[in-house]
Amino acid sequence: MFQTLPGFREFYPEDCAIRNYIFGVWRETALRFAFQEFDGPLLEPLELITAKSGDEIVSQLFNFEDKGGRAVTLRPELTPTLARLVGAKAGSIKRPVKWFGIAENFRYEKPQKGRLRSHYQLNADILGESSPAADAEAIALLISTLCAFGLSEKEFVLRLSDRDLWLLLLEQHGLTGDVATGALNVIDKMERESPESLLKMMQGKGVPAAEAVLADAQKLVACTSLEAVEAFFADRGGDVKSGDRVSARLDQWRELLAHLDAMGFAGFIRVDLGIVRGLAYYTGFVFEAFQTVGKGRALAGGGRYDHLVEKLGGQPMPAVGFGMGDVTLRDLLEDRKLLPDPKPELDGYVVVGSGEAERRAALRDVAALRKQGFKIDHPLKQQGFGKQFKTAGASGARFALIYGEEEVAQHKLKLRNLASGEEGLVDFPEMVKQMGA
Repeated sequence: MFQTLPGFREFYPEDCAIRNYIFGVWRETALRFAFQEFDGPLLEPLELITAKSGDEIVSQLFNFEDKGGRAVTLRPELTPTLARLVGAKAGSIKRPVKWFGIAENFRYEKPQKGRLRSHYQLNADILGESSPAADAEAIALLISTLCAFGLSEKEFVLRLSDRDLWLLLLEQHGLTGDVATGALNVIDKMERESPESLLKMMQGKGVPAAEAVLADAQKLVACTSLEAVEAFFADRGGDVKSGDRVSARLDQWRELLAHLDAMGFAGFIRVDLGIVRGLAYYTGFVFEAFQTVGKGRALAGGGRYDHLVEKLGGQPMPAVGFGMGDVTLRDLLEDRKLLPDPKPELDGYVVVGSGEAERRAALRDVAALRKQGFKIDHPLKQQGFGKQFKTAGASGARFALIYGEEEVAQHKLKLRNLASGEEGLVDFPEMVKQMGA
């Protein structure tokens, strides 16, 4: 028998029901925030992905040459597609652009807990607005989405950081350009690597005075409030121009935090400069949602990427957004017992006698109820009443619709509430009224 490929999943009906529940919460919450849904092709030019993430990403892709001789890849994420689509209509599109997408993405990497070769992801992005209000809106959507699943401050936290502050610190050490980017990639690993390993990596990136850079990085990471960050930079001194830029950036922090506080999300926010996000295209505030129970894995992440649309050939356009995968999220919801019962939601299950008249009456009503939007199931072959009632009870239906010889002769049926056991003789209009109540 054929086996599922490593890192891929199949979705039996009960799994598909849970997946669709997750998609439904994602979609409903994004629509409440006035985001519009978009989608793109599963197959993209390889150059589009490498233009965003660099040639080193190729080893993580399902890439190949198609029959037209084009270098293509299964999409590893939706952001490059988004940037391409918005860039193509940048001259006429209404701003700010608030789009979301739910897409299957593919990465050729070693499957492990929480990371597979195929996963679904919610992407939500705001383009065309540079103010911290856009960052706040994206973060508010992220937090609201997790809360919509029943999660709370007890289960997750939003760790908020800022690549601009990091770049200002590195600039004070004389680091700019690719060297600064290399240093940020190392700083991004501070939680996972030993000091000796970090120093070696810094030196490998060509960072001068790597010990001093790491020492300051550790001090900045230790700051857990905006006041502590402000004090850290004040203690460092530096020239007036650098101090003015730090002060201006801290004002943007205050604006962002004030927005989030006004919306009631301050309790979820943690100032955490340990979050850097290693991808070079991030340009400002960055953030990750981490679960605070279980293994403390990341649930979502994102940030500002003001130059990507232009980099991919479009007009200059500021942007901020995040991605939320389904794998780790489902694991957490399962652990916290927050997933719905995967049984099908039925309004009614038909229990019908063996006569032709009963069968015809039942099928007539089944068709009419389905046209009105009710979810109805019925036995496809003749069965005894006992077996049908057992099936009705196990189906998850709210009502049993009983068509016996006597009921049909009166042009009626018995409607039984399967939760309470109450039943009564009703005609079709009364059945619709009770089932719709």
